[in-house]
Amino acid sequence: QVQLVESGGGLVQTGDSLRLSCVASGRALMDYNMGWFRQAPGKEREFVAAIAWSGHGTQYADSVQGRFTIFRNNAENTVYLQMNSLQPDDTAVYYCAADSNWGRIVANPIRNLEGWGQGTLVTVTS
Repeated sequence: QVQLVESGGGLVQTGDSLRLSCVASGRALMDYNMGWFRQAPGKEREFVAAIAWSGHGTQYADSVQGRFTIFRNNAENTVYLQMNSLQPDDTAVYYCAADSNWGRIVANPIRNLEGWGQGTLVTVTS
C-alpha cells in the first residue's frame, strides 16, 4: 500500500503561484498513475489533474487547464502540481491520489482510489 504526503499549501493572493508536492512511500511512485483532487468548503471533492505513471500523458479539469501543470519525478517518488494565476475559486484542500489504473484516476464520479494523502490547504484571497 502506498502512503502519500502532500505539502506546499498556503495563503496567497489572486494571481499568485504555488507548487504542491506529494511524496510517496511504501511503494514506488512509478507503479502508479497519480492525480490531484480538491475539495472546497461545502462542496464535493473534484478532479483537478492526473498524470500517467510514465509521465507521458496528462489530463486536466477545464477549470484549471492552462493555469495548472502536473508533473512527476519518479526517481524522487514525488508528484507536483504547479498552480499559476490562482483565483479565489481555487481555494480548497488539495489531495493527491494514486491508482494503478488510469481509467480510475480520471473517472467521474471519483472512485475509491488505491491511495490518498491527507491534504494540504490552499487559500486564495482577493
